[in-house]
Amino acid sequence: MNYSFAAYRPYYRRNLRLAFPVMLTQLGAALVGLFDTIMVGHYTTTDLAAVSFSNALFFTVMVFAMGALMAVTPIVGYAVGAQQGDEHISELLANGMVFTLLVTLLAMVLLVPCIPLLGYFGQEPEVVLCARPYYIYIVLSIVPFMLFCLCKQFLEGLGNTTVAMVITIVCNVLNIVLNYMLIYGRCGLPEMGAAGAGLATLIARTLTAVSFLAVMLLRKRWRGYLTLITRRMLSREEIAHFIRVGTPIGFQSFVEAFLFTSSFVIIGWINKEALAAHHIANQMADLTFMLALGIGAATTIRISHQLGKGDLQAVRMASHASVHLCLMMNTIGATLMITLRHYLPYIFTDDPDVMELASTLILIAGLLQYADGLQCIGAAMLRGIQDVRVPMRIAFWAYIGVGLPLGLLLTFPLGMGAKGMWIAFIVALAIPAVCFHLRFHRQLARMEEGTMPEDFAGQQAENNAPFI
Repeated sequence: MNYSFAAYRPYYRRNLRLAFPVMLTQLGAALVGLFDTIMVGHYTTTDLAAVSFSNALFFTVMVFAMGALMAVTPIVGYAVGAQQGDEHISELLANGMVFTLLVTLLAMVLLVPCIPLLGYFGQEPEVVLCARPYYIYIVLSIVPFMLFCLCKQFLEGLGNTTVAMVITIVCNVLNIVLNYMLIYGRCGLPEMGAAGAGLATLIARTLTAVSFLAVMLLRKRWRGYLTLITRRMLSREEIAHFIRVGTPIGFQSFVEAFLFTSSFVIIGWINKEALAAHHIANQMADLTFMLALGIGAATTIRISHQLGKGDLQAVRMASHASVHLCLMMNTIGATLMITLRHYLPYIFTDDPDVMELASTLILIAGLLQYADGLQCIGAAMLRGIQDVRVPMRIAFWAYIGVGLPLGLLLTFPLGMGAKGMWIAFIVALAIPAVCFHLRFHRQLARMEEGTMPEDFAGQQAENNAPFI
């Protein structure tokens, strides 16, 4: 099929209409981490290393939890596209709440026991001492954050991405202000260093969840989904459906996060300067990845809606449009990172050793953009058709089977240090970038021939809904 901008223009517009608020939402979340890094980095290098180490452990589990709740969007999105009615959507919300509770409990079970074990990860003693209070605060914040994620994914399934953007921006501004006050002890508050950044995060995330619930209660249509909920709507089959779709997504997110988390621990074995430089480069890569996440979220919504309507040509066009948009964003992000790599480290630290290494890592992070963005969009496309089990296996093989051993080999035996780990990232992300896209188009071709993907076929049988 020959490319035609006129043919793709409405798909670009619709995808961007959904993607832009998610981009700002994700970018806002990344900016909070960025300001944490900047403020803590200028406090002390030890505090910066402590925040880096704590977040590496925390986000490994939180990414699984967030990934699992991504199941809400395609499941609700398909119901919306198929016009299955408000009562069924309320049923999905009720069972999604139970699923969220289960995920949150699992996350707490995994995170809380790590508190007394922080000293066993091979980090320098002063880093561990500084990390513990920060870690406790961010672990507590996962409870309101999971509630926020449920509301966000549910509304995205309905096709609304704006509310999350507004709430996130407001609460992130509050987070940044609280960071400044609590880290440095301004406005009569105690000087808490890294612990202050953790407390600010807990306060902001709590406000985010409360705000989202308030908005849902104030808007008549969304309040209706809540008021229609009854106990009889709770269904083992529906909860099992969320688990069947959400668990592979969560595990896929987990293994990717595990690769990056392991890199923080491994690079921490070199010295705290290498760890701080690694954290800076990771923060810059996160900023551009948030744009890909926004396009990915829009892709899942658009594909699930069009699939519910039975319009497979629109599914194909929407997926292609997302790839085009992602490549454009990747090019801009890579160009900025490579061009400004010698200047960006000055934002975070005054340590010359950290700045020199960080500039090199930012260069490699710029080259990473295409593989990272395309694997993100490929995974989102597959989530849109609820094809999640095989992508989970691909991710495990790429990140744990290839990326982690290669990173260890390049970092230590081959003597490349932190640079070796970042080169391993490129290889590990390129594998799913290719495999996810090939699988999506294979599955789409099967659907065009009248055959449903295995995961999707299972959920259709349970809901007794037609495929087309």
